[in-house]
Amino acid sequence: MSLNDIEMHPRLLQDMYRRSLVILDSDDVKHAPIIKPVFTFLGKNERSILLIVDVSGYPFLPDQDLSFLLGVLDACKITMADVALINKHNSPTLSYESIMQVFNPIKILFFGVQPADLEFPLQFPEYKLQNYNNQVYLSAPHLELISSQKDQKVLLWNCLRNLFEIS
Repeated sequence: MSLNDIEMHPRLLQDMYRRSLVILDSDDVKHAPIIKPVFTFLGKNERSILLIVDVSGYPFLPDQDLSFLLGVLDACKITMADVALINKHNSPTLSYESIMQVFNPIKILFFGVQPADLEFPLQFPEYKLQNYNNQVYLSAPHLELISSQKDQKVLLWNCLRNLFEIS
């Protein structure tokens, strides 16, 4: 008979292990540190407004798109200090969970990014403000497309007026 084949009565096992096999004092318990993901973003996020774009070949945006975005923000009476601009293309681990952990945004604007690509728990059409989880979401096409078409600019402006309560 090998050691692997020994059968013990449950009562005998209970008597053998009256104390736990491992005794942990509160001083012995080691908690793993919570590691927040790190993302490169432009701005200071002072008003918890997150702008998400997806552009390859640039850290954030091409100059003409950034210039257009700055003009839009200025019209909304917002500066880059108020927002965080992140390029999804350069942040492959960007997801709903990581966004909530790192940025804790109140308003999230997607430009050329589908919320499903970031594992967001909801889907919504472009140019329709959505409220969820005490946050407001807005999805729009790429900034390059918006800046080149007047009807797209009007649609964006109408949403931003409501979002930022601009008269």
